[in-house]
Amino acid sequence: MQIAKDHVISFHYRLTSEDGVLIDSSHGRGNPMQVLVGSGGIIPGLEEALLGHVENDHFDVTVAPDKAYGLRRDGAIQRVSKKYFHRPGRLKVGDTTILALQDGGRQAVTVHKVGMTMIDVDTNHPLAGKTLHFNIEIISVREATAEERQPRHAHGPDGHSGP
Repeated sequence: MQIAKDHVISFHYRLTSEDGVLIDSSHGRGNPMQVLVGSGGIIPGLEEALLGHVENDHFDVTVAPDKAYGLRRDGAIQRVSKKYFHRPGRLKVGDTTILALQDGGRQAVTVHKVGMTMIDVDTNHPLAGKTLHFNIEIISVREATAEERQPRHAHGPDGHSGP
């Protein structure tokens, strides 16, 4: 079965930068990543590259910034109270951390400056502006159930596992 919208796929990936430095990998975590194609659960360029592939395919794909985490925005530095960070005393310039947003969401940010009560962060995604290289191994492909299509995410063997 070829990967298409509303298919649930399991895959392993290895993500490297343009200069070959390993950024992330699903190998060694036990389970492959699982997504519902068309749900927005992964970056657009990777999702597009998966379409048409089948179970057991192995391939490489390069994703440009505009199809990944976007281009870097100038002036994306914000000053944020330390109370919005987990363990703010341990943060130093250059660290990537998760910022708890007032609406309950979360955002990956990079520490720009640490003050006594405030932390300046770059709100660009840490991978913004970067061309990403993926090595993909498709483990399984199946049609999504009606239940999975409703909330727009894949269900694993226990009912609700996913990326």
